[in-house]
Amino acid sequence: MDLRVCAILFYADMDITQENIDELNAVVKIKIGPEDYKEQYEKSLKKYRSQLNLPGFRNGKVPIGVIKKKYGPSVLAEEINKVLSSSLQSHIRENKLEVLGNPLPKENEAEQYDWHNPSDFEFSYEIGLAPNFEIKLSKREKHKYVKLKVDDELIDKQVEDFARRYGKLTQGEVAEERDMILGLFAELAEDGSEKEGGIRHSSTVSIEYIQDEKIKKSFIGKKVGDTVENLDPKSVSRGAADMGAMLGIPKEEAERLESSFNFTFTEIKQMQPAETNQELFDKIYGEGNINSEEEFRDRISKELEVSFEKDSDRLFKRDFSKKMTEKLGMNLPDEFLKKWIMASNEKEISREEVDKEYDDYADSLKWQLIEKKLIEENELQVDEEEVLGFAKGLIANNYAQYNMPIPEEDELTKSALKVLKSQDEAKRIFDMLYDQKLIAFLKETIKLDEEQVSYDDFLKLAYEK
Repeated sequence: MDLRVCAILFYADMDITQENIDELNAVVKIKIGPEDYKEQYEKSLKKYRSQLNLPGFRNGKVPIGVIKKKYGPSVLAEEINKVLSSSLQSHIRENKLEVLGNPLPKENEAEQYDWHNPSDFEFSYEIGLAPNFEIKLSKREKHKYVKLKVDDELIDKQVEDFARRYGKLTQGEVAEERDMILGLFAELAEDGSEKEGGIRHSSTVSIEYIQDEKIKKSFIGKKVGDTVENLDPKSVSRGAADMGAMLGIPKEEAERLESSFNFTFTEIKQMQPAETNQELFDKIYGEGNINSEEEFRDRISKELEVSFEKDSDRLFKRDFSKKMTEKLGMNLPDEFLKKWIMASNEKEISREEVDKEYDDYADSLKWQLIEKKLIEENELQVDEEEVLGFAKGLIANNYAQYNMPIPEEDELTKSALKVLKSQDEAKRIFDMLYDQKLIAFLKETIKLDEEQVSYDDFLKLAYEK
């Protein structure tokens, strides 16, 4: 079967020809004549003339011939680009083409024309088309849905976390695994002595957040006045910004720093956990809302289930998207997309770099197409009222997170409307709501194969790619 089919459409006096190379690639040719651009071209030249100030001519009185000679080609190119863009978008819209990326003009095509003597032009654009596919979902399909097993061990950890969060710092004599150490960083010279004029700065190190077990052990058991010698500050910080703050230097300087340090203990702060009693219950949940340890643990259990449901949904969506993408086995216009990525990237990028990352990009794009089809075919919609309510909920949660009183309804609405004025924030919230609706739809439509796993196993799954 010959797939090189031509479809010719007309807009005003220009014609647009689409030649389908195959099911995923096409070339659109646009022919335009002086009648398509002349009027606007002449208007733009007159506008240039009215604003131009050239030596030897009065303002606004430069001869039009001079304007054409000096600025004609650039003005013409600008106006023709406008016509091309409008025509191309009309063609895509009228023919309901699902285009991937953006049309790419054929290279060096514009160079064959005499821009000082405009007449007829013909430009060609490569376009990549989305594949056709069908999605059929039913209760006969099983999809894994992992849930966290909320057991006594996990509840104990949460109780312990609450007790530490609402506890108080006391002075310690010997450093232990969860202590916070205040000490002095002193930069070392290459011979291991303190560097003259080097960095000296007091800061804190939390032992429990040190990732390197060998470094962590070097802190445990030390007393005030003891020193951890020849310490790489990168091993006790989280990134250049954190290290810069720890050493009292700018982030940029921290990124370049290669020195080792001595760290001398000046103070040991130990967290004394709060007692699990009514005072703690009232601090966390408000006075009188929890009245026993049994109620406290039951409340924690329910909160953990709700909290981890979103993570379960995220894992479900990740596994579903991977399974569905593999099942459909759709193809993409790969060569076109690689060229488009290279052409549209803000920074110059090589073909080797594109090839290296392309498979991940293609899988993501395939899922976007699947997601879009599911939303459209099942009429999943998000309205402005939902978006406003969701934005208010996000703001209220931020206040609650920092134990601050939630604003009154009117103030909350004003804050939400202010957030939604940002296109990026509004899009982010729309995407979050569509994501929620799609997951809810999938959970209702297909059969979930639920599996409960331990906290450690749940974390392992969460960090899998």
